[in-house]
Amino acid sequence: MGALDGRVAIITGAGRGIGREHALLFASEGAKLVINDLGGAVDGSGDDRGAAQQVADEIVALGGEAIANTDDIASWDGGKRLIDQAIEHFGDLHVLVNNAGILRDRVLINMSEEDWDAVMYVHLKGHFVPTRHAAAYWREQTKNGKDVKASVINTSSTSGLIGNPGQSNYGAAKSGIASFSLIIAEELKRYGVRVNAIAPAARTRMTESTPGLADIVAVPTDAAVFDAWDPANVSPLVAYLATESCPATGRVFFVQGGTVRAFENWSMTDRIEKDERWTVAELQTEMAKLQA
Repeated sequence: MGALDGRVAIITGAGRGIGREHALLFASEGAKLVINDLGGAVDGSGDDRGAAQQVADEIVALGGEAIANTDDIASWDGGKRLIDQAIEHFGDLHVLVNNAGILRDRVLINMSEEDWDAVMYVHLKGHFVPTRHAAAYWREQTKNGKDVKASVINTSSTSGLIGNPGQSNYGAAKSGIASFSLIIAEELKRYGVRVNAIAPAARTRMTESTPGLADIVAVPTDAAVFDAWDPANVSPLVAYLATESCPATGRVFFVQGGTVRAFENWSMTDRIEKDERWTVAELQTEMAKLQA
């Protein structure tokens, strides 16, 4: 018995990297899979539509069930086709893992409008569109009397939740994904849908192309040393969040190697307060207490 037996799952960006590891683990745990990937380069250019099919074929060869999808999931129609394909082929949908993403790293002064828009399109809209269509399906099921136990797992990043220079577009999108996850977790719980997000740290084409990270994320030369940057380390948490019995919702988790940590939402800490409006002169003195 696998932890995901009978669960129908869609994983976007599953042709390579972390997404591929998710797919392989999900399949080994009994999930039926739709493998989505456009097969583009790290910056989103080009396409290799065979990447999704290769992973699907690999899963089938191992005795699992998987089909490929190469739709642009950030487009309204493409996202709907992805959801519809899972339902039409497998008869239902239980899990959506939004993982697809690109990088267009630039410091702000060198960033073009296209660099900004492309990253927002793939990450933010690429999370919104499939989730929106999946949510409509789950709402309809609930209205028809079905006990829905669905899960959405989104992919955020420390680049947005903590911050990283040179990634204002990527970081803004990733922090937006975390906020999106928290909000829709509240909206969709009435339909039996749980929503969580992960902020993974792993060796991928993205991290290997980030200045200063290539050496850090390299495979250990000593085979006896635990490879904390192996992307496969991330997938067990995603699989757990996808299980029917998992209670977590509205949470964001950091995961790297053997470490899982919970993020706290934006929260207010120290304060200054008075019973009337502040003057600028007063704030010039008092604000120091909040900026220490």
